This record gives sequence, structure tokens and C-alpha cells, in this order.
Amino acid sequence: MNKYEIYEYLKQNNIWHEIEKHKAVYNMEGLSQDEIAYPGYNAKNLFVRDDKKRNYYLITVKCNKTKVDLKKFSNINVTGRLSFASENDLKGIMDLIPGSVTPLGLLNDKEHKVKFYIDKDFMNDKRIIGIHPNDNTETVWLKIEDLINIIKEYGNDVFIVEI
Repeated sequence: MNKYEIYEYLKQNNIWHEIEKHKAVYNMEGLSQDEIAYPGYNAKNLFVRDDKKRNYYLITVKCNKTKVDLKKFSNINVTGRLSFASENDLKGIMDLIPGSVTPLGLLNDKEHKVKFYIDKDFMNDKRIIGIHPNDNTETVWLKIEDLINIIKEYGNDVFIVEI
């Protein structure tokens, strides 16, 4: 799905969302928290794989988490040793380019290869998440429950964990 198909899907399913346009953002440092609608609620996304390149994971945390300890994550979630997936894997599995990694990319994962791990911190406070709509020039704001339901309905595994 491209961003227009995602927006149409959200509209057809009466899913609350807000769209925010901005310059292309390739990492969290590129997005000023002062310029967004819900500061502190946008997501940082890591696309990783195990050392045998058989299992893929999308790890999503709140933007204020400076570092995700992949070794600790691996030990707690029994994933095996993890490293970042390649650009080819990102393009081949989720049809994304670096800088546009997002949970909505899972809607392009035709084989449902990627397991989605989302930080339980999103379940607090406003329960809102800001993510790219498969394009890093916009942020779409969703209710966290809606995002989780969309991903589950599509067929990917979803885990809400402490990261």
C-alpha cells in the first residue's frame, strides 16, 4: 500500500487519523518535536533480523527512547541474535526505503514474515502514535489500538512488550 491507499483504507473504515506533512525525515533527529501535533508520541522504528535471516522483526518505540538494546531485547523475547536488516530486505518485504520504516509497511508484507513488537509505553497517556504512511514526508497520527488492530487483521503477529 502506498500512502494514498492507506489514507483511503483509514477513511473507508472510519478510523480516526490526522495527517501532518513535513520535510523528508530520515531519523528522529530530523523531526523537531516543536513542529508536530503530538510531541513525544511519534515512533522510532527498527527493522531487524535474526542471524540466520529467517525471522524479521519490526520494533517500534516512542521517539524519546535514545537506544534500543537489541541484545537485551533478543534475550527477553527469545529471538536469537539480532542485527539490522538490509535495504534489500526492507524493500523486498515491506516495499520501503530507509528513512520510511513504519508499522504500516507491514501491510506490504505479503508473506506475513515480520513480527511486530511495540513498546507498551504507547499504551499510556493519550494512546496515540505518529508513524509514516509508507512515505517519510508525512506523519499519520492514529490511536494505538487502531494500529494494532489493523496489523493483526492483516495477519502479522503483534506483541506489546516493555522495550
